Amino acid sequence: MHALFHLIATRPQLLAEHAEAYAALVSAEMPRISAAYKRSAWLAALSLGSLCVGMVLAGVAVMLWAITPTAVGRAPWALVAVPALPLLVGLVCALATRRGREQEAFATLRQQVRADIELLRESAPA
Repeated sequence: MHALFHLIATRPQLLAEHAEAYAALVSAEMPRISAAYKRSAWLAALSLGSLCVGMVLAGVAVMLWAITPTAVGRAPWALVAVPALPLLVGLVCALATRRGREQEAFATLRQQVRADIELLRESAPA
């Protein structure tokens, strides 16, 4: 920390420029992060909606199978295919939402902070 205090005392304009550079990094990453969160929210909502619709359709299919066994004999695939489509869409959206969360927010900013800390450690007197 001695090197940082020395820098503050002798060249404060460098710290001001450095702070501006950090602000520029944050403002450059905000649109990307905002878009990622919006995409994640839309995918999560679509996943939830599709899974709910699929579950309701599956329940209706079970009820139809229970009360009309003769009608089911003509097209049994329909009782499986109709609820399967929204359930599949919901599952795909849930997986896409999960995959999108793996991206680290402010990764460039964190790298810069680590580099600055390492530079201060190297310049500090032993």
